[in-house]
Amino acid sequence: MLLPEVLWPRRSDAAEVIGAGLEIAASGVGHRQVAAHLGLADDTVRGWIRRFRRRSEDVRRYFTVALVALADDPVMPEPTASPLSDAVSVVAAAHRAAATKWPQMNTVSRWAFAGRAIAGRVLTCTPSGS
Repeated sequence: MLLPEVLWPRRSDAAEVIGAGLEIAASGVGHRQVAAHLGLADDTVRGWIRRFRRRSEDVRRYFTVALVALADDPVMPEPTASPLSDAVSVVAAAHRAAATKWPQMNTVSRWAFAGRAIAGRVLTCTPSGS
């Protein structure tokens, strides 16, 4: 089944909602507070954060390659306190690079961009060839 980039496989919440939760978690906020902020169940948000955290190095690597491919003079995000936060930062940087290259990308959220770039597998990213 084909899904629009605003939806990710096996997720009932929009990419922007999940991405917002990941961004809040990247700032060091726990899953319960993220869930309360988004008005969602703790278990749902905890699942997103756990999945993303487990795959954050693969996501970081994938979007670092994308950033280098998209930007004429890529500026790598500074390392942060956690792999989750590093991955969130590089997704944002790759989206900025895409929007610089193709201004119409400014109309697409960074998390819809991420979903399209990685075939909706933001929470289930696996290394190439796997």
